[in-house]
Amino acid sequence: MPIPFQKCFAGPSPGAKFWLKKATVPLSLLADPLPGIAAGAGRDDLVPVDIRIENGAVAAVLPEGTAPCCGPGFNLEHGIVWPCPVDIHTHLDKGHIWPRQENPDGTFKGALDAVARDREAHWSARDVAARMEFGLKCGHAHGTAAIRTHLDSQGPQADISWPVFAEARDRWAGRITLQAVSLVMIETYLTDEGVRIADLVARHGGVLGCVSYMIPGIDTALDRLFALAAERGLDVDFHVDETDDPSAESLRHIAQAVLRAEFQGRVLCGHCCSLATQDPDQALATLDLVAEAGLAVVTLPMCNLYLQDRVPGRTPRWRGVTLLHEMRARGIPVAVASDNCRDPFYGYGDHDMVEVHREATRILHLDRPFGDWPRATAATPAHIMRLDDMGLIGDGRAADLIVFRARTYSELLSRPQSDRTVLRAGTPLDVRPPDYRELDELFT
Repeated sequence: MPIPFQKCFAGPSPGAKFWLKKATVPLSLLADPLPGIAAGAGRDDLVPVDIRIENGAVAAVLPEGTAPCCGPGFNLEHGIVWPCPVDIHTHLDKGHIWPRQENPDGTFKGALDAVARDREAHWSARDVAARMEFGLKCGHAHGTAAIRTHLDSQGPQADISWPVFAEARDRWAGRITLQAVSLVMIETYLTDEGVRIADLVARHGGVLGCVSYMIPGIDTALDRLFALAAERGLDVDFHVDETDDPSAESLRHIAQAVLRAEFQGRVLCGHCCSLATQDPDQALATLDLVAEAGLAVVTLPMCNLYLQDRVPGRTPRWRGVTLLHEMRARGIPVAVASDNCRDPFYGYGDHDMVEVHREATRILHLDRPFGDWPRATAATPAHIMRLDDMGLIGDGRAADLIVFRARTYSELLSRPQSDRTVLRAGTPLDVRPPDYRELDELFT
């Protein structure tokens, strides 16, 4: 048995210099091309490399066997190495309320009603902060480098949750980069409350967002939202058409609104489930507009699989996910994220992007070939979040990496990879996911 990487590598100084030899990296996650490496790419677009770490950063990535033999190094025996992933769609303010507020029937409406009851009864600053901290501890232990969270921002909750988030963002700086998005109904932007929300988001350096669906006056509401965002220099993030109703076409309206406004910020659309139930010609015409407007899309496969097409006593007929392959074929940036964790919208999850990537591969068929799908949990969401220094492995980038014993995708995606080693600035992270008992006092 080889010595576990964590043990042989324990205790290096922050300025340590060493090689990770015989590493295996997805070709699509290399920041810079290596001479001859594409032609020599191995099975499933995984390539063998040696990685030099110096002073917390990647100093070199070389084809395997070309690193100097001198100096300290660690033989990874062809273990896969990832950049630390980026989770671009979460709900840290809702997370982990399941012990006190289950979803009674597992439906989308059941989730909405259960969360509303819990928010009204329990979401004080202390409660939100404790659950948010728990979720961040989970993500950190699993290796996540950045998280974007939606924050329920209706009524008085906005003035509770946004300051809590701002404190968490400061406290976690250097460990997890945090962004927040306002979450209100789209009709909010037809009222003065929309201006208040936009101002609050701007004060906190956030992203303007909403749940979009087919309300009367949707185009007016969208035009107002994009005007508010443009005036304040904000990016935009939507929950879009999270339903199996084929008449839900707010994604098309969003694309048209971006084109009308010539909006220059970045726009992310989450879910987009109804595309999968529409007439194919109708859905693909919408995607052509999405590509023209420069929108990005994030799919939430575990949550959508859990909620969509759930009818008591009836087996689901579809997987709930959107047309990701058709989007990528049109050059639309596509990401995969975790969404809700242990709340009425999804009763499971642990803010673990390795799990998200594994389940997305199975649910959405992100294999045969694997190709550049690994970018969907790393480089693509990092770019959408304007974190272009994250999500790739390359010279001069932070040595924020996950080292696996798994050598192939079959090995990587068949087990939970609980023995992974997370490196932050080149130093192994000695942190485990928090004990659920930490939250017990919130539920008594």
